[in-house]
Amino acid sequence: MKNLLRLFSILLLLYGTKNSSKLLAQTVVYETQLPKKIEETSGIAFFKKDFLTHNDSGGKPSLYRFNEQGDIINKYRIEGAENSDWEDIAQDKNYLYIADSGNNNGKRKTLNIQIIDPRKNFKKIGIITFDYREQQSFEKRNKHPFDAEALIATQDVLVLFSKNRKNYTTELYSIPKTSGNYTLSSKKSFDVQSLITGADYHNGLKLVALVGYIRSGEQFLYTLSSFDMDNLNQVKMKKFKLPLDGKQIEAIKIIDQNNFWITSEGEELDYPMLYKIKL
Repeated sequence: MKNLLRLFSILLLLYGTKNSSKLLAQTVVYETQLPKKIEETSGIAFFKKDFLTHNDSGGKPSLYRFNEQGDIINKYRIEGAENSDWEDIAQDKNYLYIADSGNNNGKRKTLNIQIIDPRKNFKKIGIITFDYREQQSFEKRNKHPFDAEALIATQDVLVLFSKNRKNYTTELYSIPKTSGNYTLSSKKSFDVQSLITGADYHNGLKLVALVGYIRSGEQFLYTLSSFDMDNLNQVKMKKFKLPLDGKQIEAIKIIDQNNFWITSEGEELDYPMLYKIKL
């Protein structure tokens, strides 16, 4: 399956956004199989000419470097780190930020984001811990709003997007980039009508990209344009249905305003995959 090139051209109807109602087209322009060693790939970052990814819940505290052909080039173990449920990775010009923020059952009382310096052999240099101001109960349950699997790094702050299992919205939480203990309150809610699993931010484009899914197996990509933490009411959301039903899309990386890399987890006998999507 490596270097297999295929072309899908489909028309997509935007779901439930007040910003647009026109049909949009998208294409899968490239795909390649990834090794089983990263079958739970849950975040993606650029590193030189390659990619970095990590496994999620229960995986080793390691980052894996792989190329566009899907070959693993190197593995970096993060000393002093633990992987309770790594769900996403974000980056700025200096650091990587790994969100150990998975909270499927709403039981975790302290979540964290680990600060990693790739210039120091991927050394962990700090940790940000947080909880949710509105969360009062920590009993196990299936439907709740206190799970977050998507992280971005703007120039000034980190931003978490929730996987709201209760009403299928996503809440936006702002967090300082410095080590400390923070209690979070939602700054904005987006009516995505899906469960958000990954995010990325491009500062030059002022663009956020999200991926998410619904229980039937449909997968979606969202763009949040004119993204400004000081003026969130002006953000414009568009929603695209991905032609990847049944896959488990967990990560996204922006190339430009029309092109994106995404990865999917390996499910049962399937392999994890890398896709390039064109809108």
